[in-house]
Amino acid sequence: MPVYEYLCNDCGPFTDMRPMAECDDPQDCPRCETASPRVILTAPAFFCMPSDKRKAIATNERSAHAPKTLAEYKAAHGPGCGCCSTGKKKPARLMTKTKSGAKGFPTARPWMISH
Repeated sequence: MPVYEYLCNDCGPFTDMRPMAECDDPQDCPRCETASPRVILTAPAFFCMPSDKRKAIATNERSAHAPKTLAEYKAAHGPGCGCCSTGKKKPARLMTKTKSGAKGFPTARPWMISH
């Protein structure tokens, strides 16, 4: 059953779940019990919507603000833009030398003992 909104002149807006056949009939206010006309303040909400349809709508809402895929991101940038090109030069690895001339790479694998 759909939920309809009604507006009482004294108490303000309220909602009620009614059959569609009675959508245009006035509804008694739950506080003061005066007949109140139906108004449209928000979009209709259906509580009897199947669960798979509710899940599909929720998924569509979440994906509306999802980040771009890699293909969409690359299409937005021209070749050589500098922010996502693969031709960037990697920084040189940190290398140390001892007095005897032995090389050491402290950032590579510090738990390994070199020979």
